Amino acid sequence: GQPDYLNAALWLETLLSARELKETAIAEIEAGLGRMRGPDRNAPRTIDIDIMLFDHDRLHIGQRSIPDPEALERPFVAIPLAEIAPDYVHPETGETLAEIAARFDPDAAGMRRRPDLLLNPADL
Repeated sequence: GQPDYLNAALWLETLLSARELKETAIAEIEAGLGRMRGPDRNAPRTIDIDIMLFDHDRLHIGQRSIPDPEALERPFVAIPLAEIAPDYVHPETGETLAEIAARFDPDAAGMRRRPDLLLNPADL
């Protein structure tokens, strides 16, 4: 019942802790892009940035767990993660991200690739 949305994954190196990243940098980016938090966590929004994995750590920040369980449950999370780090080993399951993503069918999930939005780090 929601409009289409763009989902992406990125690999980031930072000196920040996971908590600092979430509570400062991500919060500032979301606010700057008009993210409004309301009572419905799943309502449409301008942007939603989550930390799915952080090194090989197991953490809790607020009500979120890292690794985020959605990396194992949702194709729109698992598949983009596997595209950028297929050999990364999930700290809880011992599977690679490629193995996790292989369980999902992007077509059946209604996913569609947007090659026009591919970001090449060499272009930065």
